[in-house]
Amino acid sequence: MADVLNLAMLICASLGAMAFGILAAYAILRATFAFIRPRKSPAPAPVKTQTEAARTS
Repeated sequence: MADVLNLAMLICASLGAMAFGILAAYAILRATFAFIRPRKSPAPAPVKTQTEAARTS
């Protein structure tokens, strides 16, 4: 009976460790990609144009 309990605990521990490793790797990659993502800069202010009459001589 003790062997079956030890086997069940070993299987549960290995599955838990694998799940923790996968979730930790996912969190690290997600944070890294969020950090290196290019930031959107605010839109530049519109340029005010002034009309000018052409000078001809």
